[in-house]
Amino acid sequence: MEWFSGSSQNYTFVMFSVSHFIMIALLFIGSLFLFLLKERLKCKDWRRIEIGVALSLLIIEVVYHLWMIKIGIWHISHALPLELCSISLILAILLLWTRKVFIYELLLFTALLGASQAIFTPLLHFDFPHFRFVHFFYTHLMMIWVALYFTWVKGYRPTIWSVLKLLIFLNILLPIIMAINKLVTGNYMFLNHKPKTGSLLDFLGPYPIYIFSMEGLLIVLSLVIWIIFRKKNQV
Repeated sequence: MEWFSGSSQNYTFVMFSVSHFIMIALLFIGSLFLFLLKERLKCKDWRRIEIGVALSLLIIEVVYHLWMIKIGIWHISHALPLELCSISLILAILLLWTRKVFIYELLLFTALLGASQAIFTPLLHFDFPHFRFVHFFYTHLMMIWVALYFTWVKGYRPTIWSVLKLLIFLNILLPIIMAINKLVTGNYMFLNHKPKTGSLLDFLGPYPIYIFSMEGLLIVLSLVIWIIFRKKNQV
C-alpha cells in the first residue's frame, strides 16, 4: 500500500500543482454550495450527518497518528495537537457534537484564518492519492465548511465579544504552548521559528517580531471576519 507508506518518493507534493489547485477550487465550490443552498439546507435535520462528520474527523485523525507511529515519525516535538489547525479540528469535532455557540465563536476565526492559510500554503510532503494528502485536505476543508455550515445553515453569528473571546483564548494558550515548545524542543504554532516552506509569516518580519505581527494581524482579520459574518443589524 504505497499510498499509506512513509516514503514520499512517488508522491512528492508540489505547491500550486494540479492537485493543489483542485483542492483550492474545492474549497470555493463547497463554500459556494453552502451559501447558495443555505435556505434549502435549513429545511432538513442534519443531526446524523453532523455526528457522522464529527466521527469521520476523529477517526481520520486517529489513523493519522497511528500512521506516524507505524512509519516511525511520531514525536512529542511535533505530533501533539497544539498547532492552530489541530486546535481547530478539535473545535470542529466538539461543535458538531455539542452545537455550543462558544465553540462556534472560536472555530469561525481559527478555521477561516488558520485552516484557509494552510490550504493555500500547505506544509505537506505527500501528494494525491497518498493518505497524508487526503487527511490534510479533508480535515482542513471540513474545519472551514463546518464553520460556514453553522453560520449560514444553522444561523450562528459572531459578535464583537466573539473577537474578545478568541483573543483571550489564544493568549491563554500562547504562554502554555511556548513553555511546551521549550520542554519538547518543538515549534508549535511556529512560536520558535518560521516554517521552512513558504508561508504568510515571511511577510511579518524576523523572529520574534513576527509573533507580535501575528497578534496585530489576528486582531485586524478577526474584526474583518466579524464585520462580514455578523448579523446585519449588529452595531
